[in-house]
Amino acid sequence: MDPDVLSTAFVEHYYSTFDTNREALVGLYEEGSMLTFEGQKVQGGQAISDKLNSLCFQQCKHIVSTVDCQPSGPAGGMVVFVSGTLQLPDEEHLLQFAQMFHLLPTPQGSLYVLNDIFRLNYG
Repeated sequence: MDPDVLSTAFVEHYYSTFDTNREALVGLYEEGSMLTFEGQKVQGGQAISDKLNSLCFQQCKHIVSTVDCQPSGPAGGMVVFVSGTLQLPDEEHLLQFAQMFHLLPTPQGSLYVLNDIFRLNYG
């Protein structure tokens, strides 16, 4: 499958799930997965899910501006870099963010997130 199509589909699924049912993101991570969220490192699928579900906002809307991807290694993985804005309830200003995913294939033929780095862009 075309990496650009696959990465775009992944990004749409990820942010749609994050914005509507954050608990369901746990299935995208495995025990070796690592999230760095604003400099804080968390490892393991359940720990990552717990971190994402403990954020101080329960509702949000991601608006994706760009999705760039590159193949990663002989195993069929890919690196996906996303930029966009985040709308929080009762906030008039959008927050700019950047996020990088390193996706690897599973034996079942799907992809999981090995590495996930998220940063807000202040400026």
